[in-house]
Amino acid sequence: MGVMEKADDLTSSDAREYLTFRLDQEEYGIDILKVQEIRGYEPPTRVANAPNFIKGVVNLRGTIVPIVDMRLKFSCSKAEYNSFTVVIILNLRHRIVGIVVDSVSDVMELPPESLKAAPDIDSVIDSAAVLGLGSLGDRMLILLDIERLMSAPDMGLVSVTE
Repeated sequence: MGVMEKADDLTSSDAREYLTFRLDQEEYGIDILKVQEIRGYEPPTRVANAPNFIKGVVNLRGTIVPIVDMRLKFSCSKAEYNSFTVVIILNLRHRIVGIVVDSVSDVMELPPESLKAAPDIDSVIDSAAVLGLGSLGDRMLILLDIERLMSAPDMGLVSVTE
């Protein structure tokens, strides 16, 4: 999907709601409809030979859920776990995945006019997984296509049903 198509996708409908969270000094937003629940951080069970950003798995009411540390995935400074650290449980097409973030801020409704296409620059985040930038007042959000990001080949989370 090109930058213009992503921009069209962002601005084509009414306002959307995004769950906002912090990683280091940056604030990100993901579609609230992908969020199943928010939980406090608990150390997961480590999985052998998993990439370093996959912290392990947890048993969530009978479902084994892989836990991805987004600070490690985005090459931020070393992750420190404290009382603000949370796991956002995502319900993506064929799988449940948890992402560890520094903190959850709030749910923001962004009108189409506050959304802009992301600049096409190299970064640790796959540019196809960045929907664009959202601004509301003095806040700037990096809006992520979390489903695409969690489906990237380096994640090792590809479902056999896809």
